[in-house]
Amino acid sequence: MPIYEYTCTKCGREFEDLVFGDQDPPCPDCGSPDTKKLMSRCSHTGGSSDGYDAGASAPASGCGGCAGGHCATCGH
Repeated sequence: MPIYEYTCTKCGREFEDLVFGDQDPPCPDCGSPDTKKLMSRCSHTGGSSDGYDAGASAPASGCGGCAGGHCATCGH
């Protein structure tokens, strides 16, 4: 069950949600059903030519779920 990032088209909140089907979840702040799945954000840490570095460690900031990237959960 994947976790996706969404944005609310009504209030602008970005949030993450565990998705069981193909329907976009309602906004947890305003309850609007008008939410859109965001494109995944990834960071380039160097390493191989394909941008993936199997030996790279996560940055110290952020929570365990976002590895220090942009995260709606911890705000980092």
